[in-house]
Amino acid sequence: MRTTQSLSITLPIEMAEMVKAKVASGEYASESEVIREGLRTLLARDAAIEKWLVEEVVPTMKEMEEHPERLLTPEEVDRRLDARMAVLVAERRKS
Repeated sequence: MRTTQSLSITLPIEMAEMVKAKVASGEYASESEVIREGLRTLLARDAAIEKWLVEEVVPTMKEMEEHPERLLTPEEVDRRLDARMAVLVAERRKS
């Protein structure tokens, strides 16, 4: 049973040249390997985003809904960021 499928794809010239350059440099044995690696990277990125959403964003949103009194106003966020930046700038000047 065959585990691969041949596809015909069209790439912008810059991408096609990049794929060919990767093969020409010896980094990859074939153009298909370059594309497969790119797709594996895309899958890994998508999985990382999904994990971040599930493990961090959703719990944070639930926390915000359960405790709206803990939320900061935009003005308070600005004030805290300005104060933190002032500390960092002062520390940098000392060093």
